[in-house]
Amino acid sequence: MTEDIAKDHIRKASHGPRLGYRINAVGVLGFLIILFWAFIAVFAPWLIPHPVGEIVDYDYFGPMTSEFWLGSDYLGRDVLSRILMGARFTVGISLAAVAIACVSGVVLGMSAAVIGGWFDAALSRFLDALNSIPSKLFGLVVVAAVGSSIPVLITTLSVIYTPGAYRFARALAVNINTMDFITVARVRGESILYLIGSEILPNIIRPVLADLGVRFVFIVLLLSGLSFLGLGLQPPNADWGALVRENIGGLPFAAPAVILPSLAIASLTISVNLLIDNLPEKIHDRSE
Repeated sequence: MTEDIAKDHIRKASHGPRLGYRINAVGVLGFLIILFWAFIAVFAPWLIPHPVGEIVDYDYFGPMTSEFWLGSDYLGRDVLSRILMGARFTVGISLAAVAIACVSGVVLGMSAAVIGGWFDAALSRFLDALNSIPSKLFGLVVVAAVGSSIPVLITTLSVIYTPGAYRFARALAVNINTMDFITVARVRGESILYLIGSEILPNIIRPVLADLGVRFVFIVLLLSGLSFLGLGLQPPNADWGALVRENIGGLPFAAPAVILPSLAIASLTISVNLLIDNLPEKIHDRSE
């Protein structure tokens, strides 16, 4: 019997523990597309073949040619250059807004769960009231009243999605806050900051990151919607939603200038969803 146990241990040692992560091919594809657009957003000024505001083609809604790979828009500007620079604005504004919204919402949610009492009740009712306002209507009113600029767009989008991030983080933190190790930490006299940063946050970080990806998709779509209504970036700068709006006249001709920005929006949002749905799963050692 002892000899059999020893052989089993030797077999496990020779093969090694089967620990690691199961990678899904669909998730990898989504990650690569996201990485591609992130690269474009960072290096777009050095990649564009023509200045975004310069008229380079006398044929409006021109076809794809060897000189203009993605054709020209309604003024004869290079579509490829405008899509590449549009990625910089779409990804940059959305990423900044979702970072502010999620960080603010998660911090406030964990604080409300740990502190509780009147602080939790007052903050929850205020953010619930803010969340009851339709997001697109809120964005239209604020941008139309204050004016359209990058700081205004980032602030507006982050305010719109902070209540949702707060409710999600608070629901997770409330469950963690009732567990025994939190009670032990309270008995030890640990501070609220310690409970939030060292006990609760590590236990909710994975669903919070998944929620961040979902909200990034929502922000991209809302930003594109505002730009399509003329309340996004102002010419000559344009994100992908603004490119669709300004070239909508080319839709009957199936012009690349209106189709390709739409495909860019779809590729980014779908890829983020694919990555979230196919995050790597940890594989445990089944040999024990």
